[in-house]
Amino acid sequence: MNREYLRWHSPRLHRDMELLVFGHAGAKVLMFPTREGRFWEYERLGLVESLAGKLDAGQLQLYCIEGLAAETFYGFDRHPAERIHRHAAFEDYILNEVLPLMASRNAHDCTIVHGCSLGAFQAASLVFRHPHLFRKLVAFSGRYDLTIKVESFGDLFDGYYDNTVYFHTPTHFLPGLDGGFQLEKLRQLEIVLTIGEADPFLDNNHYLSRLLSEKQVGHHLHVWEGRAHRAGAWRKMAALYI
Repeated sequence: MNREYLRWHSPRLHRDMELLVFGHAGAKVLMFPTREGRFWEYERLGLVESLAGKLDAGQLQLYCIEGLAAETFYGFDRHPAERIHRHAAFEDYILNEVLPLMASRNAHDCTIVHGCSLGAFQAASLVFRHPHLFRKLVAFSGRYDLTIKVESFGDLFDGYYDNTVYFHTPTHFLPGLDGGFQLEKLRQLEIVLTIGEADPFLDNNHYLSRLLSEKQVGHHLHVWEGRAHRAGAWRKMAALYI
């Protein structure tokens, strides 16, 4: 299996950024790690190995990036306004540095976005905001509203709210979409969501599913048995849905 390590200084984030590339051809998969994960997380957790057959066959090529959770949503030493604006800068880095890199290395016309846990939120926020750039979203065990409190998971903005929070939160801005280019492109996407029946974000996933259905956006919500917010379940999901 082809494996490459890349690193460069991002002018948008003013820091070095790293990523791993797996595979040599096929649909490009942009992969966001979990809250505490790094760019090498999915290799360590075995998700890359679960896709080895597709990678070796040239069906998929993975781009595993940093998630910057400690500088954005979980950077609690920063004011919430700074956290969400740092996330906006991170999105700018994805759009203007990572995606052009992927396009320069691989001309395949399909780009998939994937993430687990917090990475699922980041993946969904990116795809729902810029659906014309992608063909498929695959999100595992996500919370799609970081302002809600669920079990031990609190409001990551400590009550702070502004337009940037609104427009980066899928379950907040989706109800306001009424026709237009963005909704048209959303309806053309393939969307796969997974959650465990005992996972803390089950209700939030059902709510997102209802919002998508109300907007006539096709999608699949797969509810797995038990608690599926774990690497073992994600490996099985990856093999099935990516």
